[in-house]
Amino acid sequence: MNKKLEDAINVQINFEIESAHIYLAMLGYVSTLGLAGFENWLAVQYEEELAHAKKFMKYINERGGRVIITGFEDPKLDYKSLLEVFETALNHEYKVTKRINNIMKMAHEENDYATISFLQWFIDEQVEEEDNFSTLIEKIKLVKDAGLYMLDKELALRVFVPITE
Repeated sequence: MNKKLEDAINVQINFEIESAHIYLAMLGYVSTLGLAGFENWLAVQYEEELAHAKKFMKYINERGGRVIITGFEDPKLDYKSLLEVFETALNHEYKVTKRINNIMKMAHEENDYATISFLQWFIDEQVEEEDNFSTLIEKIKLVKDAGLYMLDKELALRVFVPITE
């Protein structure tokens, strides 16, 4: 694999791990609100982000590259509301999408068809991620405080489904 692409994917691996920690910190905040369903939903999101990092790591290894893990900033710990948590998360997912799109652009420029094929899964995944957060934000806005109990019960049903190769 081209060194430029390998470096970009390594940066993305670390961003995926950072994303997992952001969702874990959000879970910590939400746990103070007594909403176990929202906690569960964020716990699944945390697992998904780690799975994304592992998928990138496996790809670099398969291409003969070297995975480099670095540090990152501490995540935000406090929020004004549940709505702010999920709006912040959606904005974070927009950043993830932009970063993956940039790597895809680089893969096209390098004519690296294996990486293009590999990245398509992440492109599709980001459409789903943004839709999930957008939908949840709209539901939170609709139900207000009285309906959070019912929405919390719905979110408690989300399960982590490991990525299949």
